[in-house]
Amino acid sequence: MYLQRPALRLTVFVGETDSYHHRPLYHEIVRRARKAGLAGASVFHGIDGFGPSHRTHPHGALHIIEERPVMVLIVDLAERIQAFIPEINQLITRGLVITDPVDVIAHSDPEASPS
Repeated sequence: MYLQRPALRLTVFVGETDSYHHRPLYHEIVRRARKAGLAGASVFHGIDGFGPSHRTHPHGALHIIEERPVMVLIVDLAERIQAFIPEINQLITRGLVITDPVDVIAHSDPEASPS
């Protein structure tokens, strides 16, 4: 069974060492998204790239990475994402927040119960 509907994707780019009250900022964003009842959130570590400083974020087994980019991705109905953006704005002192419309095709097992 699947459900298809329009939604909004919220993408938040922060640094791995960014924090909120001595905890990783990305963890706080996910915690608040769950508390707000959003459909879900995922965190992805970047392995290469650059930001406004134009310094690359190298990777490799022998390199100590000081500041890897992190992306938090949340998808839900547009009105729920829009209502959550003020929470993000309270948390972030540096970073990038992007929203874009998406079409969601959600597959689910009708016999599975939510955990």
